[in-house]
Amino acid sequence: MPGFLILYAALYLAYGTQSAYLPAFLQSHGLAVEQIGLVLAAGTVIRIGAGPLTGRLADYLEARKQLLALAACLSGFIGLTYNLAFGFAALLVVSMLHAASTASLAPLSDALSVEAARERAFQYGWVRGAGSIAFIGGTLASGQLIDRFGLSSIILTSSAFFLIMAICAAIMRGPAEGPHSAEAYDGGAIRALLGIAAYRRLLIIAFLVIGSHALNDTYAVIQWRRAGYDNLSISLMWSEAVVAEVVVFFLVGPWLIERLGVAGAAALSAGAAMLRWSVMASTSEMPALIGSQALHGLTFALLHLAAMGIMARFVPDRLAATAQTIYGTGALGIASAIMTTASGYLYGMFGAKSFWAMAACCAIALPLTRRLKFRSNSGRGVATRG
Repeated sequence: MPGFLILYAALYLAYGTQSAYLPAFLQSHGLAVEQIGLVLAAGTVIRIGAGPLTGRLADYLEARKQLLALAACLSGFIGLTYNLAFGFAALLVVSMLHAASTASLAPLSDALSVEAARERAFQYGWVRGAGSIAFIGGTLASGQLIDRFGLSSIILTSSAFFLIMAICAAIMRGPAEGPHSAEAYDGGAIRALLGIAAYRRLLIIAFLVIGSHALNDTYAVIQWRRAGYDNLSISLMWSEAVVAEVVVFFLVGPWLIERLGVAGAAALSAGAAMLRWSVMASTSEMPALIGSQALHGLTFALLHLAAMGIMARFVPDRLAATAQTIYGTGALGIASAIMTTASGYLYGMFGAKSFWAMAACCAIALPLTRRLKFRSNSGRGVATRG
């Protein structure tokens, strides 16, 4: 497990160091506000396609660890070229290449760690929680770096962490290889995955529940500022959600899945999201907002843990990387793009009342969770009942 802790820490330190200030960096290299949006949107589109393709290649070559190391290495070196690029065309090319190289990092890491957790009997939530803590640390450090060394420092630091991740992935011990079949090599891998009923339902549930966070991610701060809250209060409420995520990954999540199973955990996540968005739609009072932010651990982290358990139980090992990348960058990437676009129109028309639409999405997902039940203890370390 120590190798996975370092792997996830490096990955999320890289993300945390760069993500918050990347738009400001792009602006400093000559992009107008509209061009920044186009560059970031292009990166999202590339990730949606590149992630599943890389995952499929990793399964086809039986080389998840090696592809992860290569992708992390490319992420580091391509990231460094941000500092050399100025103007729309150059930054668009770098952004698209960087998006392609980083698209599979988290899903491939999840594929390896879920399998290793099952073999070595540790909790996947521990390593993923370490990643969330690292993300917080990277975000906090980025502001200090910029104050002392300028915006280019976040690019250098983030790239260095990607390269550390590459080294870690290259030298760590991967899960044992199992028997293989022709299905891993033919063109029917996607069809095989979509033929698994529980996996199909998981994609729909995640699309609706995790996708519903797009409105919150985009407009919550704007709503809170309209309600008169100062920047310190907003920062504390935003940080509270990440802390709740860490608590669920490390402590509450594994306990809930042990007792409720993945179906019950997914249902609890969808129900908590319904409550969370209903509160956001109804009031801007501080106690209510504090409570709704605390639910983030259930609305995101718990469902993510349940998803890992579902894939560990239902998806053949030979298709694990493909399944993770379709889930992580395919379904969730498409959900983010669609929900973020829809959120702009909804919030423009209805303001805070648009959160009722997100609550409705989660209500649609809730009955689907009942069909995720299974009986198995093969997911030890990820999920044990269902």
